[in-house]
Amino acid sequence: MSAESETESETRKVTRSVSGTDAGKQLAPEVAVVVIGFDDAAHVTDAVRSALAQGPVVREVVAVDDCSKDGSAGLLERLAATEPRLKVIRRRVNSGGCGTPRNTGLGAVTSPYVMFLDSDDILPTGAVEALLRAAEGAHAEVAGGLCVRRELPSGREIPWQERLYALHAVVPHPARRPRLVHDTLCVNKLYRTDFLRAHGIRFPEGRFPYEDVVFTARVLAAAPRIALVPDRVYVWHVRRSAGRLSISLDRAGVENWRARTEACRQAYEVLLGAGQKELARSVRAKFLDHDLRMYVRELVLRDAVYRRAWWELTRAHLAEYDADDWARNPAAPGRLAGRVVLASPEPCDLPRLRELAARPARLCPPYARAADGTPVWSQRLPQVSLEPLRARPVRALPLAVDGELRPGARGTRLRLRLHELYGRVAQAGPEAVEVEWRHRDDGDVVVRGASVALAPCAGTHHDASGTALAPLTGAQPEASGAAAPDGCEATWSAETAVDLAALAALGAGTWDLRLRVRFRDGASRDVTVHALKGAGLLRRTVLPSGRQGVVLVQPYCTHSGALALRVAPGVRGVLSVVRRRLRRLLH
Repeated sequence: MSAESETESETRKVTRSVSGTDAGKQLAPEVAVVVIGFDDAAHVTDAVRSALAQGPVVREVVAVDDCSKDGSAGLLERLAATEPRLKVIRRRVNSGGCGTPRNTGLGAVTSPYVMFLDSDDILPTGAVEALLRAAEGAHAEVAGGLCVRRELPSGREIPWQERLYALHAVVPHPARRPRLVHDTLCVNKLYRTDFLRAHGIRFPEGRFPYEDVVFTARVLAAAPRIALVPDRVYVWHVRRSAGRLSISLDRAGVENWRARTEACRQAYEVLLGAGQKELARSVRAKFLDHDLRMYVRELVLRDAVYRRAWWELTRAHLAEYDADDWARNPAAPGRLAGRVVLASPEPCDLPRLRELAARPARLCPPYARAADGTPVWSQRLPQVSLEPLRARPVRALPLAVDGELRPGARGTRLRLRLHELYGRVAQAGPEAVEVEWRHRDDGDVVVRGASVALAPCAGTHHDASGTALAPLTGAQPEASGAAAPDGCEATWSAETAVDLAALAALGAGTWDLRLRVRFRDGASRDVTVHALKGAGLLRRTVLPSGRQGVVLVQPYCTHSGALALRVAPGVRGVLSVVRRRLRRLLH
């Protein structure tokens, strides 16, 4: 039996177990939940109560206070006086991180299984039971489930590594599911306590940001049997406006990036040292696809000192990669961005790199070629070849679509321009583009526009930065697929109305623009839109509305360079925006 079919067979058995006759079976109290906190009196008791509310399946909750000064420990001890399952441990010296208090709590656990919970997060109802049932049904040392990031105060929820937890699954060995390295969280998992102790698996001590990256690598290096469930088992609260940001959100200083690269380096070494070579390579691939792209999107927001330090650190880290690391999926956006960083001693092309790091990726013009016609990143960096793009399917190409919104009393128009990409777009034959607006705080709320035909246009000149030297509109159509004149590129354009009434009907909010480009053979590519800047663009406009009286409309550029739209209907909505603006100016 092949490894894959063996995994599928194991999964079917466990799925029958957790959803069939065993689903109603009473589980023994076998789980400990370790809750850690520091100066978080506002939230820590909510976290502890969410663990206790899991029911009798939780035998004990171990709350470790990392020498708080805000009364957190006193709150916990008062709660423990009425809850016999709660044990409070007060550390005398603050550790500076999350690893040490977790290790302290792990050392005090007496239950067969253990979970970890941060003081500002919660466990949803049924989380522990779902994980324990999966672990026992699969005889697994580790069970993992879906974590959701909940943005506060909006309540917007974003699933974390949703693909990994789409279905019930059993993984007999981590090497059979390399995607596991992408989920570096420790909190959405249940571990057998004796498994962790037998292998000496602990968190890095002291102030070590991203300690869970190294901990997860140590777990995978021990080759556990893993059960995966689609249940929501952890709610990660993201408070970007908090007075003290969490370690993972506080990315303003370059030391945060230094810590992240060091954690990824240690994760690679742990897995390589355990003989898990494929998983180790997957750690490096994940760094390029996730970590690097996330920070590249923010580089344009940093000052010159940060950029130089970040660039130097990144080049040193990527210099450790070997040829095989770069050869895997060479056209992937993270690999292309990494090769640009390695090739240039100084920070360069930051706006273009930001677009490439977006999700989905956008490779904006100009589209340079070497003397022999090979596609390259730029004339200044011809050693960064883009030749792999020629073999990439059109549904995965980093297509660039420019967009501009023109609000007006007679209607708001959206104008789009799709760029050629080394002949691949003309070869695929773009025919139409479908437009949709997705609510920022609730991705399930979508306002769909019409499907609009794409018309071929005259070639467009660009300067060295990629800025179009010809206007978006007014280009004359050419024959479809015709070559553009020398120094130009082929483009396709579309224009459509924006239904502001439909957007405004849902109240004040932000809408992200999404497109689906359809091609002649039935293939399609989902893209976001590069926000054009210039006179009259990206500015607030107050428009008359028959239903709301007035509507404030503001097209704007996101931090990844995409076009989005803010809408505030009614006089009250307009005044609320003005008040927020004044508060920012005065403070």
